[in-house]
Amino acid sequence: MPEMDGLEATRHIRAFETEAKKSGNHRKPIPIIAMTANVFTEDIEKCRMAGMNGHLGKPLDIKEVLVILHQYLPLQSTGEQHT
Repeated sequence: MPEMDGLEATRHIRAFETEAKKSGNHRKPIPIIAMTANVFTEDIEKCRMAGMNGHLGKPLDIKEVLVILHQYLPLQSTGEQHT
């Protein structure tokens, strides 16, 4: 990104969430998942230390992407009821 990288953007988002919480806004934190070719242990740790929830290495494994998505996205109801 030209202005800032994902680590810096994540730190800004987390700081904003902390300030919002202090002022009485108790929304759930935004899930942030890194998608990067940087897959060394140090790179993954930098993502976690910046406040990211997870890390996906490139090339992406679609099964791994789906696991992460299901972990953070609410299930959508189809309106059908199962008995």
